[in-house]
Amino acid sequence: MTKYRRKVIDKKIHDRLHEIFNETCQKWEVSLVEFNGESDHVHLLIRYHPQIQLSKFIANLKTVSSRLIRKDFAEKLSQLSRQPVFWTGSYFVASCGGVTVEQLKEYVKQQEAPRTTK
Repeated sequence: MTKYRRKVIDKKIHDRLHEIFNETCQKWEVSLVEFNGESDHVHLLIRYHPQIQLSKFIANLKTVSSRLIRKDFAEKLSQLSRQPVFWTGSYFVASCGGVTVEQLKEYVKQQEAPRTTK
């Protein structure tokens, strides 16, 4: 979730986040199965080894993506906030017991992704 739920994720930022998350997942040997989001949050469906410490992985995803998004879109984001923060500190994680990966992929795909750049 973006800081203060600001609706800053447009199509360009959404696409760049997808690249960043994909690269970061590869470094952690995690598979990014599906990615989507809305103007103030994102959803990631991942497949990871049980040895991965999710809290550290998620902290790294947020740190890396925040730094790169703030660098790549500095002009746009500086108009919205003076703080060098992109994400809130919170996140939600759920395991997929009881549903199939295909059902989860469909849920993530159904999120209303940003379509145009402002």
